[in-house]
Amino acid sequence: MSVSRMERGFVSVAGARLHYLKSGEGRPLILLHGLVGSAWNWKQNIRSLASHATVYAIDLPNMGDSDRSENFDASLEATADAMAACMDALGLEQADVAGHSHGGAVSMMLAARHPERVGRLILFAPANPYCDLGLQLIRFYQTRFGAWFARQIPWLPRAIKWVALRRMYGDPRRLRSDVLDGYINGLSIPGTIDHVLNILHGWEAGMERLRTSLEQLADKPILLIWGDRDHTVGLRSARDLGRVFSRSSLVVIPGVGHIPFQEMPEICNRAMTDWLSTPKTA
Repeated sequence: MSVSRMERGFVSVAGARLHYLKSGEGRPLILLHGLVGSAWNWKQNIRSLASHATVYAIDLPNMGDSDRSENFDASLEATADAMAACMDALGLEQADVAGHSHGGAVSMMLAARHPERVGRLILFAPANPYCDLGLQLIRFYQTRFGAWFARQIPWLPRAIKWVALRRMYGDPRRLRSDVLDGYINGLSIPGTIDHVLNILHGWEAGMERLRTSLEQLADKPILLIWGDRDHTVGLRSARDLGRVFSRSSLVVIPGVGHIPFQEMPEICNRAMTDWLSTPKTA
């Protein structure tokens, strides 16, 4: 099934519509994007994954093509509960879940709060309580000036946004020209930046609450995928997560930055499909 033939749909969660892309057949696999991302971030992966699973790439609340609601709680717990409600609306009793960065933190919280709903976890450089690389920037956006600056970002020239995304890659030459749209198309929708700022304002408290929840995932089958040039969520924190997750495996991709599934999609697609097809007892 080609990407152009993917099904697009919406489900209602807490009175707001969540947008999703769907493709394939088989066991459900949910894909959750990172901060300031969208379901379209996964377009280089969905076709391959859809050969093995029914893939649902979901726009998180107040992001992408999902509705904006100023009443939505931006905490990890509320977002995880919204994903469980989204699964209800899609008729999914259980699914495997893959998440990137902030979406990885949401995925872990989803599995901790609703363990029966999540089979396996695939975490691409997930935001986690063992990494403080971005705290200085997060605290900047918590200031009045930082919030003002964040609200200017949607109107910055495309070339500046392109440079910012290139810094997320281990080798910027791998960045495709159409990838940027999946990150910036929703930024100018009223409510988007406010939601991101709400996430950042609660970041440290949310990471501490996530820390206390991670032990509940000790026996969950988990695949961690990291680039060794990730300067956003450091590879060192993968080892700390590995000490908590007794059934985890770690794949490190040389020369790759913070977004492995976009920078090296073929390698990541093969790693995901191979791991998902391995018996849980392995």
